[in-house]
Amino acid sequence: MPFYPAAPLAVTSSAGQGAVFGMPGGAGMVAVRLEDLVSPARRALGKDGRSALVAAGAGKIRTGDVVVFLKPVVVAAAVVRQDGRVQAAGHPADHVRLGLAEEMLDALCGTPDVVGQVAGDVVLKGKVKGVARRAVTAALAVRFVLLMTLLPDADYAEVMAALVGDLAGVPWQRPYALPTATVASAWRKAVGPEPLEQVRDMLLAAVGAGHQAGDYRAVTVGDLDTCSIDGSLTRVPDTSANRQAFGSAGTADDSSPYPQLRELRLSNASTRATLAVTWGPSGAASGGGREKGEAEQILLDRALEDYPHLFTARRIWIMDRNFRAPRGALVYRPRSGHGLEEVSVGPMAYLDP
Repeated sequence: MPFYPAAPLAVTSSAGQGAVFGMPGGAGMVAVRLEDLVSPARRALGKDGRSALVAAGAGKIRTGDVVVFLKPVVVAAAVVRQDGRVQAAGHPADHVRLGLAEEMLDALCGTPDVVGQVAGDVVLKGKVKGVARRAVTAALAVRFVLLMTLLPDADYAEVMAALVGDLAGVPWQRPYALPTATVASAWRKAVGPEPLEQVRDMLLAAVGAGHQAGDYRAVTVGDLDTCSIDGSLTRVPDTSANRQAFGSAGTADDSSPYPQLRELRLSNASTRATLAVTWGPSGAASGGGREKGEAEQILLDRALEDYPHLFTARRIWIMDRNFRAPRGALVYRPRSGHGLEEVSVGPMAYLDP
């Protein structure tokens, strides 16, 4: 999946002309004769070597000519120094995009530059303070965290390198170096989880609206959408902090090889789409004696508090007997004979093992 060039270069009009700066065909590739590429500086590439080559003359290409094929990285205003060096105005972080992934995100949400709009409202916390221009911006930090989910085996430095890509090699008017892992970590904390949660909620709402508009309801109970609730365990790195926070399951003395995070996933049965997730300790967290059922029940109570818009009268939620119904819920147990009555949080059905 390409993460660059910047998204505008990948958009073309119906006439085949680039949507930005009139670049023909979106400028997927540029061909320049090798002999036409020269340095604009008086000596080599200038005093610090930070200049792009330029096309001088741009003679007509003929069969047999030696040609350099170039992929555009960015479209930016030029900055020409006194010694002739040609550099790019602006900041590379303003041009970073997630390529096709971000185009799909914008299309699904029906809003252009969703990440940029969400990042515009971010209030930075922690070590990152002030409004000075830095190597990272809030929008870049949000895209960095999103890309981490697509590159699970990459460390912070590798994710940042993939995200910025060839933009780091452009001779910007101010020298630019890839942010280090320490810088990326600081910005991730400074941005916090709120903008990512906002992007998630916007995307889930858009996907949900699309399913409703298309009447994609393969699994129903009467006229109710069928949804499910169940928990699962995920291994996390074996650190003392993770063991203290999450504990482990399956052993009474917390001797499991890995600590485990327990998640409660709320899913749509027709589409298998995840509507929401809550998470917490696996159960018997260090120093605690919480059983699986109790741990999952706490996560269910949290889901009711955090996602009340999901528990409506048009949905029925299927879960196992480990859960107890929240107060006021309509409950149906196949063998226990509970009566049915109108409720505000929506009906819930419990399946006997």
